[in-house]
Amino acid sequence: MDGNGLPLVTLITPGQAGDSPMFLPLMAQLRVGRDTGRPRTRPDAVRGDKAYSSRAIRSHLRSRKVKAVIPEPDDQKGHRKRRGSRGGRPVGLDAADYKNRNVIERSYCHLKQWRGLATRYDKHAVVYRGAVVLNAVIAWSRLLIAATPQGPAAS
Repeated sequence: MDGNGLPLVTLITPGQAGDSPMFLPLMAQLRVGRDTGRPRTRPDAVRGDKAYSSRAIRSHLRSRKVKAVIPEPDDQKGHRKRRGSRGGRPVGLDAADYKNRNVIERSYCHLKQWRGLATRYDKHAVVYRGAVVLNAVIAWSRLLIAATPQGPAAS
């Protein structure tokens, strides 16, 4: 999701699959169009919760020069401190930027207002993905309608 809570990429996985293993495939699909030129594939920053604090994700973001706004879980802090100087530096966290993560959480709550998405009634993944994409189209169209100079009555 972007800074406004609008979805950028979707990926459907089994219900028992975790979120963080799907981070790298989602980043590989990320394309944000521009007015001119190729679409952007590298965001300025990634805000995530403690589940996304892994060595693989952090090194991937570091190699692409993307700012990671992900707090370090207490168990990782303990492992790092236990290793002493070999444990590495503490993870830097921009606390002010992390507070903006509530935009993402609110957009997930809005997504869960669709009963079929919240409970996964659909038998087939393609139907469920269609509902997710439809929800994204509605969210983006609301933004475009609000951005028009005269609002929705202009047409």
